[in-house]
Amino acid sequence: MSRSHARSALAGALALVLAACATQSPPPPAAESQPAAEEDTAAPEPEAAPEPDSGPVVSSYQPIEVARPEFVRTTAARYDVDPEWIERVLDGAEIRQSIITAMSRPAEAKPWKDYRPIFITDARINAGRAFLAEHREALERVEARYGVPAEVIVAILGVETSYGGNMGSYPVVDAIYTLAFAYPRTDEPGKIERENRREAFFRDELAQLFALGKETGLDITTLKGSYAGAMGWGQFMPSSYRDYAVDGDGDGKVDLFNNLDDVFASVANYFVEKGGWERGGPVVVRANRAEGAADFEPEGLEPRYSLAQLAARGYTAATPAAHRADGVSLDATLLNLEGVDGPEYWLGFNNFYAITRYNISKHYAMAVYQLAEAIAGRDPLAVAEADGERGEA
Repeated sequence: MSRSHARSALAGALALVLAACATQSPPPPAAESQPAAEEDTAAPEPEAAPEPDSGPVVSSYQPIEVARPEFVRTTAARYDVDPEWIERVLDGAEIRQSIITAMSRPAEAKPWKDYRPIFITDARINAGRAFLAEHREALERVEARYGVPAEVIVAILGVETSYGGNMGSYPVVDAIYTLAFAYPRTDEPGKIERENRREAFFRDELAQLFALGKETGLDITTLKGSYAGAMGWGQFMPSSYRDYAVDGDGDGKVDLFNNLDDVFASVANYFVEKGGWERGGPVVVRANRAEGAADFEPEGLEPRYSLAQLAARGYTAATPAAHRADGVSLDATLLNLEGVDGPEYWLGFNNFYAITRYNISKHYAMAVYQLAEAIAGRDPLAVAEADGERGEA
């Protein structure tokens, strides 16, 4: 986590990020989060508290012929890499309109009733159960070590890459280079800050990619991933690969493309280190809305309300499962979803928030949770389970 602390200034620049995959999501153009899509996914990304208003936002835009040489100089100095190598790699990079198009239509912008069917399908549930059965021993070892349930790890892989079946077809260098230097800019005051954040985010990820290549020996020019540059089974962005990927089998290497021991351990480590996952803690439960209760849409996804505070607003847990865990936080937030049969209300706890650190979207996190429940053989929509019937959630 030391490198993530070193990047605290950059995290501040992403203050108002609405939503990535590689275990982090880049700031999207205008939607709640970066999509984990059926064809490609992106990774979860850093966010931070809003900074005080310091006056009008000024665009940081520079033409590529100015911005690129500056990037080469700063990246070479920051990570002690050969500037000529950076130039050679960038000379071979291609700016792709298909990447810009994909980034401009995030799946998380869909209402829940349309988003859920993308991921909660019989085929994906059955494939997840088969995957869990095949790799149960390795997954149980990781669960014992990190406290992240095996079915949650499997669900992440199911949502991100269909259990490794679709890890992305875009050259990672092309994807990040395009978004760092060629994403369209506007002069609209309301969009300038978001554009500045997006540009800074992807330029940092491009720099991190060169650092990753130096540190691991990976040939970054051959890597394929999502349209946002997320890589491997779990779709880690370069910064997340460097900060949270771990050697799961003790062979001295970290391989998120081919080594499932590393993949399982890295996803779990990300949840713990980045998301603050609580062993044995609840994830999310259905909520009842009292008659006459006022609409309530909390800002952000942090679990900042006590159950008593939410009850005072007219929202209470529909199941005692939320009260079973000992020694973990039971603060929550209210989640409003547009379901097929009308509004749905849920209480999201710290472990739900931990899932949103992978991709900053309540829709994404709910899809992961419900897929995990289905893979484990539980009803993801159940509202009245008896205590002790369920494992983690």
